[in-house]
Amino acid sequence: MTTVFRIKPLLAIVAAAALTTLMGCATVDKMTSSVTSTVRGDEKLTGAQEVPPVTTTATGSANIKVAADGAVSGGVTTAGVVSTMAHIHIGPAGQNGPVIVPLTKTGDNSYVVPAGAKLTPAQLAAYNMGSLYVNVHSNANKGGEIRAQLKP
Repeated sequence: MTTVFRIKPLLAIVAAAALTTLMGCATVDKMTSSVTSTVRGDEKLTGAQEVPPVTTTATGSANIKVAADGAVSGGVTTAGVVSTMAHIHIGPAGQNGPVIVPLTKTGDNSYVVPAGAKLTPAQLAAYNMGSLYVNVHSNANKGGEIRAQLKP
C-alpha cells in the first residue's frame, strides 16, 4: 500500500513537469513564428525624415517585412528622384546610422531586399525598438534624399 501512495505524488509531479514543458513549447512556437511587421504604404519615405531634412519633391513607399527570426524581405518604390542606391540602416528617428542591408536596384524606381537577408540578434533588437530605417540616395543628396523608419 505505501508504494501506491508514493507513486501517486511522483506521477503528479511528472505530469506537472510534462504540462509545463508542453506549455513552454507553445510559447517558443509563438516567439519563433513568422509574424512580420511592415512599413505600410501610408508611411511614406520623405525628405523631411532625412537627417538633416532634405527639401525635395521625391517620394517613396516601402514594404519591408521583418520576420521574428530576423529574415528581411520586401522592397521600396520611389517617384520624383533619380536614385543611386537604397539601404536599410540602423539608427533611431532623428539620427543617422550605418548600412546593415544594402537593397538591390531592380528598375529606375524600385529596389528589393536581397534574398537571404537576415538581421543579427542586435539588429533585430534595434528593429523592435524602432531603430531601423530605410532610405534612398541620389547624386544630389548622397547621404539620402528620402527616408522612413521601420516600425515593428
